[in-house]
Amino acid sequence: MIVAGEASGDIYGADLAGEAAKLDPHLHFFGIGGARMREAGVETLVDSADMAVVGLVEVLKHFKVIATAFLQLKKILRNNPPALLVLIDYPGFNLRLAKVAQKAGVKVLYYISPQIWAWRQGRVKKIARLVNHMAVILPFEAPFYEQAAVPVTFVGHPMLDMVRVAMERDPAAASFGLDPGRRIVGLFPGSRKNEIERLLPVIIAAAVQLKERFPDIQFMLPLASTLRSDDITPHLAAANLEVTITRERIHDMIRACDAVISVSGTVTLEIALVGTPMVIIYKLSPLTYQLAKRLVKVEHIGLCNIVAGETVVRELIQDEACPEKISAEIGAILSDPAYNSAIKSKLAAVHNRLGRGGASANVAKLISRLMDPQ
Repeated sequence: MIVAGEASGDIYGADLAGEAAKLDPHLHFFGIGGARMREAGVETLVDSADMAVVGLVEVLKHFKVIATAFLQLKKILRNNPPALLVLIDYPGFNLRLAKVAQKAGVKVLYYISPQIWAWRQGRVKKIARLVNHMAVILPFEAPFYEQAAVPVTFVGHPMLDMVRVAMERDPAAASFGLDPGRRIVGLFPGSRKNEIERLLPVIIAAAVQLKERFPDIQFMLPLASTLRSDDITPHLAAANLEVTITRERIHDMIRACDAVISVSGTVTLEIALVGTPMVIIYKLSPLTYQLAKRLVKVEHIGLCNIVAGETVVRELIQDEACPEKISAEIGAILSDPAYNSAIKSKLAAVHNRLGRGGASANVAKLISRLMDPQ
């Protein structure tokens, strides 16, 4: 059984299923995932697109769907237990499922650690009780779990294998039908529907302001596997903004961009690994934000900034995530060569800190080891 409740987990789960099949073609994966995992042969009982929400208020709105999915997997764990449960991030759901698995005698491998080093560090005690092995993707996570006596392996970051840029900037731009001689800005509104509702209007308003300052500017937007075109196009039409939308070749698309406006999330690390300067934005419901401010113990929300331990790219959170500040930061990236170059240099250092690739293959080996009756 494998559980990936979000778009990034769907990508990692698909790659893991492919690597595991190389070691044992008879393995059958089933559980929660999205389009990418289905393409990799995973039987998805629940679509991760219906599970991908963030924040206390937002989760309450989707409680029925999430609760139904939990009860479905709980029943399987009790009545027809799998050989192993693989959990990918999504801690609110997955740690509860791990408890069910433990009572059912099913071993648990947790891949992509919850960010307990950022908030609610006490959860490491629960993980120690419920999880047989942690497979972590950030170098500082392994010592954190070792100190808590949790079996852990640093497997490397899966994004290092997935970020593959086939073209340089100008050919990449032309391949998407854009003019390489004009500025290109990427609009990355996230993979969750509630993110789209909350943040896409702000991003579009910033893009409109950029269009006024740079009349020849071009925009691109990647559509996540968890979203439909109808989730995006009405917003663009209302602003009369011309945007090239694509689901394919996201890394070539990032390379084609001169700058990116991105919602906080895994995609910011993809952008960092390609080396394109960006601004990271995020907004939560007021209640969720006030709770987060009291609980979160890290200075940054962007993964590239967290890995670097400093501000590599600017973060605009809550009230600061407004069209004026977003467009001003992108404008600085586009018009100040020294500032642009400094960001690119720091992004290259982030790439080096994440080490070598092979994460999915390393996790596939852990699956074989944990399933071995010996």
